[in-house]
Amino acid sequence: MAITDWPADERPREKLLNRGADALSDAELLAIFLRTGVTGKTAVDLARDLLDEFNGLGALLAADRSRFCASKGLGNAKYAQLQAVLEMGRRYLFEKVSRGDALTSATETRRYLALRLKNRPHEVFACLFLDNHHRVIAFEELFRGTINAASIYPREVVKSALNFNATAVIFAHNHPSGVAEPSAADLQVTSQLKDALDLVDIRVLDHVIVGAGEDLSFAEQGLL
Repeated sequence: MAITDWPADERPREKLLNRGADALSDAELLAIFLRTGVTGKTAVDLARDLLDEFNGLGALLAADRSRFCASKGLGNAKYAQLQAVLEMGRRYLFEKVSRGDALTSATETRRYLALRLKNRPHEVFACLFLDNHHRVIAFEELFRGTINAASIYPREVVKSALNFNATAVIFAHNHPSGVAEPSAADLQVTSQLKDALDLVDIRVLDHVIVGAGEDLSFAEQGLL
């Protein structure tokens, strides 16, 4: 049965318009993005198959071009559309955190960091640079690879902060394992960076670890 033959309140698009996007399942949201199904399958059926194939929405959104396009019902056009949607989401959140005060917009700030760093196949260490009113100046990915004392260079972090004329920073990095718990190396690196930035009067306001589910804030956990 085609989706157009479904009751109106069960069709993903109508359901979204009447009840809001948060009322839809992952498959229903993906079906709206796909727009059409394939022979013998509706867009919702195809969406469910894709979620099973990729083991969830996060992995599908994070798939590289070759992996994404190899799946039935997808291709270069869908990949380009998806990348545009993701980038619009990132820019929208960046505008929100840029317009507001990062200290009082912690939720939006963490959402933005999660969107930038979640589902990366490798660790990425990044920084939000803030002005003296704690408004966001810039976001920059500083290092890639396993986060430890040998791979993070305090001098480079200080140099970037001074280049942006920042007076405060918020660090963030992802855990590809999905577990947002700080390791001993995370704690050591954060302490070293905080000491280095203290020398030039730049405050470290937080360090956010982005996991698969809940993210962890050093500030909220009393780890700074």
